[in-house]
Amino acid sequence: MKDLWTIQDWKQAYASGSIQLQDLKAYAAAIQNDGHVWIEIANDAQLQMQFSALNGLSPADLPLYGIPFAVKDNIDAAGFHTTAACKEACYLAETDAAVVAKLKAAGAIVLGKTNLDQFATGLVGVRSPYGAVKNSFNPEYISGGSSSGSSVAVAKGIVPFSLGTDTAGSGRVPAGHNNIVGLKPTKGWFSTAGLIPACRTIDVISVFALSADDAWQAAQVMQGYDAADEYSRQHPANVPTQFSKAKIAIPQQLEFYGDTASEKAFFEAVERVKALGYTVESIDFTVFNQLASALYNKSWVAERTSAVEKMVKREQTHAVIRQIIAQADQFSAVDAMQAEYERADLARKINLALAPFDALMVPTAPTIYKISEVEADPLVKNSHMGAYTNFVNFADLSAIALPNAIRADGLPTGVTFIASAWMDQALANFAQAWQQAADLPLGTSEISYEPSDKITSAHSVQLAVVGAHLTGMPLNFQLSTRCGTLLKATKTAPNYKLYALKNTAPPKPGLQYASKGGQAIDVEVWDIPLANFGHIVVEVPAPLGIGNVQLADGSWAKGFICEGHALEDALDISHFGGWRDYIQSIQSTNTKFKCSGIGEIAS
Repeated sequence: MKDLWTIQDWKQAYASGSIQLQDLKAYAAAIQNDGHVWIEIANDAQLQMQFSALNGLSPADLPLYGIPFAVKDNIDAAGFHTTAACKEACYLAETDAAVVAKLKAAGAIVLGKTNLDQFATGLVGVRSPYGAVKNSFNPEYISGGSSSGSSVAVAKGIVPFSLGTDTAGSGRVPAGHNNIVGLKPTKGWFSTAGLIPACRTIDVISVFALSADDAWQAAQVMQGYDAADEYSRQHPANVPTQFSKAKIAIPQQLEFYGDTASEKAFFEAVERVKALGYTVESIDFTVFNQLASALYNKSWVAERTSAVEKMVKREQTHAVIRQIIAQADQFSAVDAMQAEYERADLARKINLALAPFDALMVPTAPTIYKISEVEADPLVKNSHMGAYTNFVNFADLSAIALPNAIRADGLPTGVTFIASAWMDQALANFAQAWQQAADLPLGTSEISYEPSDKITSAHSVQLAVVGAHLTGMPLNFQLSTRCGTLLKATKTAPNYKLYALKNTAPPKPGLQYASKGGQAIDVEVWDIPLANFGHIVVEVPAPLGIGNVQLADGSWAKGFICEGHALEDALDISHFGGWRDYIQSIQSTNTKFKCSGIGEIAS
């Protein structure tokens, strides 16, 4: 199983029969906990309990059948202990956290619980009684935190995806330090029921994976409103699924703390963004820095203290954590209210500053330190890690951390793209293009990134268009003005016929399923926000309608179909292979006719 890195790798292995569920027992038993990645690795009994839930099912039945994943040890997984990296806080979880339950229902298998900065307080990965988690590229360096173990488990290819948390960068900084993807969702998109809180009002559960594709697959299983989580939110029905402004912001005030290698890597990223067709513009970063500083300098530190002291006494915590939570004693209720007013003001200014842009690009972390350097100066070095992350949840933004470059010293660097709330899908779509352009190996492997189909979600509909709605055709605006995203140009299955309908304006074709004599017809597949799909449907005139169309790969999409009576006197144009080629043939014929006529007059 050492050669299985991505979700697709695991799916193919199960489909081919080269591995079975029971093989995970030997796989788990062989895991070496070097680098202090794991707090608890699944034993045979814990695995068998999960296998039992899959009895009678197969990889064809469940999207994540048999795929192992890791869970940060402040998130409950039934039958496993939850410690939050504090031995005195340990308890046996009787139920799964909401997102873990969803992943298991989709067939995924919890392989174990991973190490973290105690109570998710830190961005370095060294604040744990279970040991400092070592960087997957160089063990002298930090892995980043607080989701340290979860990030390294993915970077080393032990699991194809894992769960972290991200209150102020814990799901992004470790991604940057280990050459993987960290998806930080919009607050409330994933339920946090079953999570030991750090700062309850701004906590999110995050996803680590080797690619944006895999992170998105997990996210689509995890997402959804949960009435059991008081901070859960309904996903808006009408959200853009791709960037449309072709503008990316970067900070004017960039800080790398003297790390010229990280600085060089960031400006290489700027050039890559430009090569992808985006204009890059610097913006004043003052308000971002002001909001970021509130995490530990304002009353939100009391929120951490509240969470910790519900579980253990202060003297039972890690020495650095104890020093941090003790700061809560200096803040009053009045301070808390004043801090919230300041947060709201700064968040509004940040959102206004970002409004003209698709996203803000920042270094995921400004630099990286050796474990010994962090241990010698724990608070200052940790604060440096949050320079570009702490403000994001305070301002209700979405983000995705992406691999950027491998420095000359062999250490990875990352960049993070930050956008408005609910722009998660647009970020993931952009991330695919980014990973293709960056052309980096996945994690610590030598495997190149290979994108799957475009990112889709449960909040949109895939629509196959065959005629006047194609790109460049007269009715394409009905899709593009309703936040439609072109996913791919492809063909139908080889059992359709295409006809040119009479008396339609603009001219339109009719697509019909043919049990005999059919062929593959050119189509485009568009991703349409669910809220806008109905508006498109009501504009479809008779004899056309919306039905189901089978594509060349065997999948099905909603698509334009035609009533049979309208095809009785229509011209069969199937041999052209598609509407665009038919239209071009007409235009070519008309041009030749006009040229011939002109020549006769001239003579």
